Amino acid sequence: MLKIGVLCSGNLGLEIVEKIERNYDVLCVLTDKNSEGIIAYSKKRKIPHFIGNPRKNKGYAFIKEFAIDVLISVNYLFLIEQDIINHPTRLAFNIHGSLLPKYRGRTPHVWAIINGESKAGITAHIIDSGCDTGNIIEQIEIPIEKEDTGGRMLEKYTQAYFPIITKVLESIQHHQLNTRKQDEKKATYFGKRTPNDGQINWNWKSERIRNWVRAQAYPYPGAFTFYKDQKIIIDKVLLDRRTFSDDLENGQIVETFPKLIVKTMDGGVLIESMRTKSITFDIGNKFDNEN
Repeated sequence: MLKIGVLCSGNLGLEIVEKIERNYDVLCVLTDKNSEGIIAYSKKRKIPHFIGNPRKNKGYAFIKEFAIDVLISVNYLFLIEQDIINHPTRLAFNIHGSLLPKYRGRTPHVWAIINGESKAGITAHIIDSGCDTGNIIEQIEIPIEKEDTGGRMLEKYTQAYFPIITKVLESIQHHQLNTRKQDEKKATYFGKRTPNDGQINWNWKSERIRNWVRAQAYPYPGAFTFYKDQKIIIDKVLLDRRTFSDDLENGQIVETFPKLIVKTMDGGVLIESMRTKSITFDIGNKFDNEN
């Protein structure tokens, strides 16, 4: 049986490491200090584990003690250096949540929804010194449905990650691994997102606002705006195709009953769900930025 090392973070990383450990011989785990579920699971299962940034020889000093055949990275927060990449006897590979070479970088499924894509996907690729640049091993498409949120896409990914990992491990075990280079001409990169990046620009078109909102909807931190200096987190909007007067400003409230409707560049959006304390919205007032 292949001897496995796992690099993983977050709830997605936890779910997948549990599945890997039930089916393969996991010798060690590397994770980050905020992935408390992974740390607790490793302790419970008595799996040796490293917590923190592995760079500057820290991770390698830990992992070199284990005779690993294959190193698997799932939702891991850190880039790793060549000493760790070279350590497994057979292969180091990563599972990335996009159809590489598109959407390299962080939270690719969120960026794909924001950009109005109709499909996303999962790519198993060899880990090299770049960011999601290694040769592709396996790849599957996952549709983005009209009402899918970032959280819903992550659920789809959770169902698909382990089967693709199993397929790669079977290929390695039977010496049938085939890879292909990524087409650099088609490569795109999107950076890390933080909760502060979620502010809605009411000058955008309605569909962009809708995608912006659903990409970051609960359980993610959420798209937000401000009303009378209070932060309003919005989880779902519907499109309102009516034409409103050019005298109205984008972001202005045009209806409050039965639902709140806000004017946008090309119509309006109906706010279906939001996270806020009790507040009274008034027609003619405006959503705005923090300042």
